[in-house]
Amino acid sequence: MIKGLYSAVSAMVMNSSRQQVLSHDIANLETPGFKQILSSAQAFMQQQAVYSPEKNASNSIEYLGLLGLGTQTGAEYIDFAQGALQNTGNPLDLALQGNGFFTVKTPDGNRYTRDGRFLRDAQNNLVNVDGFQVLNATGQPIQLPAGEVSVAADGTLSVNGTAAGQLGISVFSNPETELKHTGGNLFSGPAASTGTEKPSVAKGYLEASNANPSLLMTQLVEVARSYEAAQKMVQNQDELLGKTIASLGRIG
Repeated sequence: MIKGLYSAVSAMVMNSSRQQVLSHDIANLETPGFKQILSSAQAFMQQQAVYSPEKNASNSIEYLGLLGLGTQTGAEYIDFAQGALQNTGNPLDLALQGNGFFTVKTPDGNRYTRDGRFLRDAQNNLVNVDGFQVLNATGQPIQLPAGEVSVAADGTLSVNGTAAGQLGISVFSNPETELKHTGGNLFSGPAASTGTEKPSVAKGYLEASNANPSLLMTQLVEVARSYEAAQKMVQNQDELLGKTIASLGRIG
């Protein structure tokens, strides 16, 4: 009975955690370059279930299988599939077509992002929407003087026809294992690229979130129902435990 109570409670905790992840994905459906987080569930602990008959001359034990003792949240995965490109017409909105990431400088070190919402700050630095400086191919901040900005497919920047550097685009062979989500649209990872195929840069476009709204809503409903079922199980187990205690009290 206690095992049943623990199993039901663990299911509530697991579904609550999954609900938070799904809510985070839903909240970022309109965030450019957002990569959805995928959660998983796994068994908390398992033990062998055995059966030993009362009258058994050989004293043999029959193994019935594994008994689950609960569930828990498993590993989280980032889906790095590319989102659709959306035309904005803003010359400093940039999108990457293919595997790759823009590199920005943050107080915690260099970070990688697919969010290409860039602009000039008061010092003519190219920065992202969070104010972090965008880095060039040599790892230095990019400065863009006033003028018409042109961006080539390979990331080469020019202002009024004068070269102004090249975007620092990092490519990773296995972003799923090499990169770690550090919050927002930023990822940390190796200091140097591990991949070789460079993406192309699309000027005046932004990459949309790759989260699937209909699928997320379906999963959110499933998680809510699973949580409700586990909650009812906790209530049932609690009532049975109360009746058992009351019965034992009368016997004593």
